[in-house]
Amino acid sequence: MGEHTHIFQSRVKRLNRKYEAMSRGYDARLQSDGLIVLKARRASSRLTILPFLLLIIGFVLFKSVVLASVGSQDYSERVARLEAGSTAEQVGAFVMQADPVTQLVADKIGPVLP
Repeated sequence: MGEHTHIFQSRVKRLNRKYEAMSRGYDARLQSDGLIVLKARRASSRLTILPFLLLIIGFVLFKSVVLASVGSQDYSERVARLEAGSTAEQVGAFVMQADPVTQLVADKIGPVLP
């Protein structure tokens, strides 16, 4: 009797998983013999690119404001001092280098800053 209960419970578990998968959406396919088969759609990635894009835009804006406020010469000197430091400071210097996008944004917001 215990074996029949186990088989039943495993079937119920499998059906519940299938029901949950189908609740996220499904596709209907017509087979060559006329049978309609439903397949659950794959779960879409919850990780989107938008948060990463916003992070990069925010960081470029931060670098641009710093570059516009301290000036190009002073900014380059500060990055050079970071390059001479520890490994973490060297990584920071690499990230904080004035790239063309940062320079362009700094040129645009420079006149607006006090």
